[in-house]
Amino acid sequence: MKRPALKNFRRIVVKVGSSLLIDSARGEVRASWLKALAADIAGLHGEGRDVLVVSSGSIALGRSRLKLPRGPLKLEESQGAAAVGQIALARIWSEVLGDHGIGAGQILVTLQDTEERRRYLNARSTIAKLLEWRAVPVINENDTVATNEIRYGDNDRLAARVATMASADLLILLSDIDGLYDAPPGANPNARLIPVVESVTSEIEAMAGAAGSELSRGGMTTKIEAAKIATTSGTHMLIASGKIEHPLQAIASGGRCTWFLTPANPVTARKRWIAGSLEPRGTITIDAGAVTALRAGKSLLPAGVIRVDGTFARGDAVIVRGPDMHEVGRGLVAYDAEDAEKIRGRSSREAADILGISGRAEMIHRDDLVFGTAMSEPRKQ
Repeated sequence: MKRPALKNFRRIVVKVGSSLLIDSARGEVRASWLKALAADIAGLHGEGRDVLVVSSGSIALGRSRLKLPRGPLKLEESQGAAAVGQIALARIWSEVLGDHGIGAGQILVTLQDTEERRRYLNARSTIAKLLEWRAVPVINENDTVATNEIRYGDNDRLAARVATMASADLLILLSDIDGLYDAPPGANPNARLIPVVESVTSEIEAMAGAAGSELSRGGMTTKIEAAKIATTSGTHMLIASGKIEHPLQAIASGGRCTWFLTPANPVTARKRWIAGSLEPRGTITIDAGAVTALRAGKSLLPAGVIRVDGTFARGDAVIVRGPDMHEVGRGLVAYDAEDAEKIRGRSSREAADILGISGRAEMIHRDDLVFGTAMSEPRKQ
């Protein structure tokens, strides 16, 4: 199968591991490499694409700044090192992107932020706002508070969750290796790079090996797990070498890598999940004008809501019914039931006055809404 082209993707998550970012001998950032990567990111950004970065490195940087001895760290030592390193890591990314006139925003997440729906929606909203402002979100696991029981432990799977959260259509894992091989390339000189993986099968999973470097927590196994998360959610993924300068330019020029393909896209995959996987917690009844607006691919505004039933929280799935009480769709509601009742039938400006805060304009955003009796994706205008 023909591999995709980088130029065809609109929202890209780039994952950078500690072993690429940090010189393990000196414990410092590989400055020239990072400047080259920042130039690549700026190139994509200048073409109007959204770019997000998932960056490791806080513990390694903190360890260097604190002059901690080599060897395994206890949990509290890792947390302390991360607290020091996060400041340095954020400053480094801010400076290299700032050199290209691009703002950077730091987001620290834990496992719960991507698994609990309310926190997931809060993180998703923050990411969306930064992208709207044309800033680059720089995301890392919050190692200062994460414990062994409630952490990802590797940024490959975290990057896949972030890609899903942001509705990205491509996830790039920059790695110590330039892709997936059918055998360990270090031990087998005849190992063959697999350029395209159409689906993650048990055979593909069996090709994964162990972690490849001192600073890397993950290995090919976590990358295959990340591919499963990403492709199930409608996001293409690729593994490419980050050892070279300008790695994104190399990908765009057809450089060696492994693509993991998905048959869906982030919006349709998300809507399939909403339509068939979530148990509705309530019902919102809308007027005929709102039905027409939804049919045209618009979001549901409070003004179009005539009745609210059920006990639900922000982020829960609800059934949407028309004035004849027939189901017209399902979606993730942006307000708790109590607040939804208060602002139904009101304009967005009135809703803000009633709630005392400038909240979200939509009762259900169109990206979180599956419209139609067949739960088909609405046409966007």
